[in-house]
This record gives sequence, structure tokens and C-alpha cells, in this order.
Amino acid sequence: MLRKVLYITLMFFGFTLSAQEVIKTMFYNLLEFPSALPGSRAEILRNVLNEYEPDIFMVCELENEVGADLILNISLNDGDGLYSRAPFVLNQSGSSNLQQLLYFRTGMFTLESSEVITTNIRDINRYRLKLSTADGTTNPVFLEVFVTHLKSSQGSSNEAQRLDMVTAFTDFLSTIDPNTYVIFAGDLNLYDANEPAYQELLDSSNNITMADPIDRPGDWNNNIDFQDIHTQSTRISSGTFGAGAGGGLDDRFDFIMISQNMTSDPTLRYVPDSYNAFGNNGNCYNNDISDASCDGVYGQLLRNSLFSMSDHLPVVMELETDRQIVLSVADMNTSESGFQLQQTMASETLTLLIDALLEPMTLDIYNVLGQRLMTVDGTASEAITIPVAHLANGIYYIKSRVTGSKPLKFLKTS
Repeated sequence: MLRKVLYITLMFFGFTLSAQEVIKTMFYNLLEFPSALPGSRAEILRNVLNEYEPDIFMVCELENEVGADLILNISLNDGDGLYSRAPFVLNQSGSSNLQQLLYFRTGMFTLESSEVITTNIRDINRYRLKLSTADGTTNPVFLEVFVTHLKSSQGSSNEAQRLDMVTAFTDFLSTIDPNTYVIFAGDLNLYDANEPAYQELLDSSNNITMADPIDRPGDWNNNIDFQDIHTQSTRISSGTFGAGAGGGLDDRFDFIMISQNMTSDPTLRYVPDSYNAFGNNGNCYNNDISDASCDGVYGQLLRNSLFSMSDHLPVVMELETDRQIVLSVADMNTSESGFQLQQTMASETLTLLIDALLEPMTLDIYNVLGQRLMTVDGTASEAITIPVAHLANGIYYIKSRVTGSKPLKFLKTS
């Protein structure tokens, strides 16, 4: 009977107890952003991002800092402050005028450092992120993110240059802790799994061995057997766009690779079956991604946006952690919860502000078992201070009784 009551309580409360927290990642070749046609691509990109809402967003083919800020202010934040970006650095390798950059959810991560690994073609950008966890001071979780754009085109000379770039990355890996969590994401311009650059990434003799999360080796180029993982081109013809490639969807150029430890380590682990060519329904071989015949889970409006945005599709992947993520105040969305926490860690009191557009509401505080411990009444636009000193240290959820509202999480500390 007790088990049934607890189950009903949790269903009513609207969240599922789980030891895992999810981190959503996306890599996207933006195609000469912001100059390539059509105009207003920052708004088009916003439409794409709203469909996935990544916590880590990695890009290449960024032309300038103006474009970097358009993405941050229009595509990602759009009036709120949920995302930050790494410093924009002009390419220091070769003559390319295209850059890579990292964006991240401010409440979930802190950017600890960034640097450039130079190559003969383009920089490889390295970013060190710290996950915002309840035990982050004593037991921090760091993630090393590398964003790249390897040499394009077929032929042995281009393959050799791709290998040179990847070797610069694997040489760098020899200088860091072999237990480090690593993401290597980018437009790798690989045509098949036998390419030396791909094999170098998977080489088990490296200090850190990388893994391809979907483990689909083969000849990806112009091969219908791999149509579900192709990422370029979204267009049969570049036509009026004036940039990018045509030919329809028939290449797997875009990747998110992970260190081997992330296939099994519960601290930071790849979520099986979460890796996808975003927008690819697996039925669009050599076609425009926007074609009506390419319909499926990814709908027409999204595929229209992807067609207009770039000649590449984004690649997405989820990670999970058994650590408790504690989001900062910036990530507390009033529109979904009806109120905003002034802090997410509290020892004596918890302060919150109720949305001015809402009527007075009742708020409940629950422990991780779904047991209601406290009830508080609040008035719109009123700052409410709730005493929590009597609560045991740990994670708690606070939720309004307004239909459809989402619970927010806070950490009680000493």
C-alpha cells in the first residue's frame, strides 16, 4: 500500500526519480555564418535550437565575432541569459577565415579555460568545462571539449592533411590525464572509416582512446546503407544560396566523438541511442532535407529551417551523469515554473520571487522520495523567504500547484 501511495504522489508531482541527469550536446557547421544567404539566419538558427535546446553547442564556419554575438543574443538567449560563450579567437593556423566556437548553458557549466591547438589548416579549439554539481567543490567533474574543422575534399593529399590535424589533437591528449572526459566534435570531412585520421582517433595506443558513439564503420560516402547518419548536403543544389555544397544528403562529415571512458563511466557517460543526425529521418538519400518525402519524426517546419540554415545537418548526442546537477539562478525559468529562485543553494533560508503575471499560489517542498515536507503560500511579485535550516542536507524540489508548472531544484547545505 505504501509503495502504491508513493507512486501516485510522484506521478502527481510530475517528475521521475532517477539517479541520472542528462546533458544535451550539439555540433553544427553553420556555413559561412553570418554572411551566407538567406538573411536573418540567426532567427532561423533559433528555430532549430528551440527544437533541441542543447546544453553544449559547438560550431564551425563562424566568420567573425559579430556572428558569434548574433548566435548568443538572438539564436540562444533571445532576451534571457541562459547561455554564455567562450572567447572568440581568430584562426591562427593557415589562411582560413573560418573559426570554431563553444556555447554552453550558464547554469550548468563554468568555462575554466580555453586555448588553441594550431595546425597547418585550421585551429583546433580546446575548452575546459566544469559541471555545476552539488559536490563540485570537493569532487569536481571536468569535461575537455575540442571543436575542429578538418581539411575538406577527397584524395590522398587531403587525407594526409586531415591526419596531420588529428595527430595534433592526439599529441595534445598525451599531455593530459588519461582518465579525462573528452569530446572531439567537428566537421571531420571523412569519407570512410578506413581513413587514417579516423583510425588515428580510435588508436588504442593513444594516451586517451576516442570512440565513435554509434560504431557504424564503413564507406559512408554516397552509400544508401548509411542514409540515416548522413549530414551533408541538405540541398540538391546550392542555387540561390551562393555558398555551400549541393548533391543532396549522401555524406557523413559531421561527428561528435567521445573518450572511451565515457562509454561506461557513470560520472559522465554517453546515453545509448541518443546520437543522431538532427533532422535526418533516414529516408532522404541524395535529396533536399526539406523535401516532403523526407517526413518522419523530424517534421516539415524543422527540416525547412535546416534547409535554409546550412548545407550541413547538426549532430546531437546526450550524456548522463550520476552526480546531482545544481543549476544557477540564471537557468531558473519563471515561465515554466511560475517563480524564480534567488539562489539554488541554501543553508538558513530560501528566497524566491513569484511571477507578476500569476495569481497568488501555493508552493510545496518535496524531498527526493516525493514526500511533501512543507507548504508555503505566496503572492504575485512578492519576494518570499522560506526557512529551511531544519531540513537535512541534500537535494529538494519546490513546485507550485499551478497546472503544468515544473518543479525547481535546490540544495540544502550546512
